[in-house]
Amino acid sequence: MADSIESNQFINRELSWLEFNQRVLDEALDPANPLLERLKFFTIASSNLDEFFEVRVAGVKQQIESGSNERTPDGMTPTEAFQAITRRVRKMVSAKYACWHNELQPALAKNKIRILEVDGLKSADRTWLEEFYRSKVRLVLTPLAIDPAHPFPQLLNKSLNLMVWLEMAKNGTPYKHLAVVQCPSILPRLIQLPRDDDRRDYVFLGQLIGHFLADLFPGTQILGYWPFRLTRNSELYVDEGDTPNLLKAVEEELHRRRRGHAVRLEIAPNCPEQIREDLLKTLHLTEQDLYLVAGPINPTRLMMLYSGSHSPELRDPPFASRIAPALDSKKDIFAAIRERDILLHHPYESFSSVVEFLEAAAADPDTLAIKMTLYRTGGDPRIVGALMNAVNHGKQVTAVVELRARFDEANNIEWARKLEENGVHVVYGLVGYKIHAKVALIVRREGEYIRRYLHLGTGNYNPNTAKLYTDLSLLTCRPEFGEDATNLFNLLTGICQFQGMKKLIVAPFDLHAKILQLIAREVDNAKRGLPARIIAKLNSLVEPQIIEALYAASQAGVKIDLIVRGNCCLRPGVPGLSENITVRSIVGRFLEHSRIYYFENACQPDVFLGSADWMPRNLFRRIEVVFPVEDGVLADRVMREILGITLADNVKARFLGPDGIYRKAVLKNGEKPRHSQAEFMALTKSKPVENARKKTELVASPFPKKKRV
Repeated sequence: MADSIESNQFINRELSWLEFNQRVLDEALDPANPLLERLKFFTIASSNLDEFFEVRVAGVKQQIESGSNERTPDGMTPTEAFQAITRRVRKMVSAKYACWHNELQPALAKNKIRILEVDGLKSADRTWLEEFYRSKVRLVLTPLAIDPAHPFPQLLNKSLNLMVWLEMAKNGTPYKHLAVVQCPSILPRLIQLPRDDDRRDYVFLGQLIGHFLADLFPGTQILGYWPFRLTRNSELYVDEGDTPNLLKAVEEELHRRRRGHAVRLEIAPNCPEQIREDLLKTLHLTEQDLYLVAGPINPTRLMMLYSGSHSPELRDPPFASRIAPALDSKKDIFAAIRERDILLHHPYESFSSVVEFLEAAAADPDTLAIKMTLYRTGGDPRIVGALMNAVNHGKQVTAVVELRARFDEANNIEWARKLEENGVHVVYGLVGYKIHAKVALIVRREGEYIRRYLHLGTGNYNPNTAKLYTDLSLLTCRPEFGEDATNLFNLLTGICQFQGMKKLIVAPFDLHAKILQLIAREVDNAKRGLPARIIAKLNSLVEPQIIEALYAASQAGVKIDLIVRGNCCLRPGVPGLSENITVRSIVGRFLEHSRIYYFENACQPDVFLGSADWMPRNLFRRIEVVFPVEDGVLADRVMREILGITLADNVKARFLGPDGIYRKAVLKNGEKPRHSQAEFMALTKSKPVENARKKTELVASPFPKKKRV
């Protein structure tokens, strides 16, 4: 870190992430959102917080336990960071459960979606529940005593448990005992009661089991029970250089993950203090790791109330993506790509075109080979199905599968095995680096020539998340791009050294240096009085050298707009340091996921898309691919339509202040509300695309009109 940059000019990464999760929770608090969408955001914020403890908090605690006093760029030691995290999380947890009790639950009840107390049920419901308990629940429960003969059980990560306090007489003398009942994950956490009308009534599984505890502990008196949940360190620790079989090593680590070191205890607030203290001691936790939860112990499971197609009036209106105009009337996708590069803006333009690109290549007799990277494929079989079908048609098929995509490891292992069993050549990339690049290469024979077709993207090859995430895809057959892609796959599958690329920029080899070079060029242009501007749309901005370079650019007079969905460690708006930098975050119906880099370059803009955020892990510990948009029409679309509309958002955008707090835009008198995602959805209904682009030019564009070639 440069001496000129003080630590208070960086925002702590963990605290910045917590502010992002607050923005997700704010969507649950926003009455302008449909009720079930608010519930969805509520569960997402809860799931996000779980993962934050499993990975980030676990890492901070490990640093503390190792005695580390190393300060992060913001100046905090691990202990200071942990204390700040704890304070912020407690505030968030309080707001989260206030949202549930005061807003969501009452509103759901008004709309005939109720969670009922078992003790208050009518006789018919109690009879039905007892039958359900005896036939579906009781058979899979195991009551576990806690005493010298029965040590405390090894509880699984994030599992629902009941701490039971009971009394039993022995030789006429009453003795108090503790026991644990773990609720198997195969059981739904919400039990829906049978109804003949449109009411949707539920009871919590934990409460149902609690009601029948006397059946599990016959001959005892139940003095009380309290639901609790344990969160464990879930990071995988695989030494690639010391394992002969990466797939097997990752698989073994997955089994250990469920029993990692405890990092958080959540329990009902009415649990006696002595029992809480005993639990903390047993789990090697402290009071700082304890969270008293006055509500559903695992709010993520409330997503069951959202599932299905019921209550359409409580949801966002249905949205159907369209086929991109460049492909809409084309039967031959390869001919369309030969005509010109094709840019797809997902989810507004359907990801099915990418799937069909692979399926067409698999069935095409002129296709010779298919090579692609796979990071998160999800449960949809079409992508891997196309690869397996290509093998059946005699193609040479290679898949570079990343086994360590966090929390998708088991799914990727399963697909890797299926691909290998069906004849696909599966490799796991370079030792020491995650494969995060999004690249598919098709090698095709066309008469006497061989032509290479490429898909390059910002998002995963996952048709399911492609309906929920905003991303960009480029389909091209530019020879230099194809040559670079060939060299990239040779690097990933063979034994060679990185020799540089003509068009693609690849981390960890040259991306970091290239970004710094492009920022420095804008600084030089600004000093010479030439137009200078930087726009970056990212998921995260953390890397200190890039932040310092952006500060220097701001001081030189470069206007900088950063659209950062998640954590941002840069502090904007500081006089003399970053007053020319604006940071905004957009959280909405779709997860903002695309990465776009724009550099003004003295009225000759460079536009890049890619898989990399500006974080140390992306720039130094992953294989990432960033690529230029060289078609002038497409680059203009990225600038004027995609970035232009996004920058105009004043409804969902939240602006980061120098104090680290995000705030809503304040509309000026007569200023029109602008909701970027709503506008993108509206544009998909306008055909041809040129008409849609004309509409965007009616609003103030942040870019000067210029002619590109």
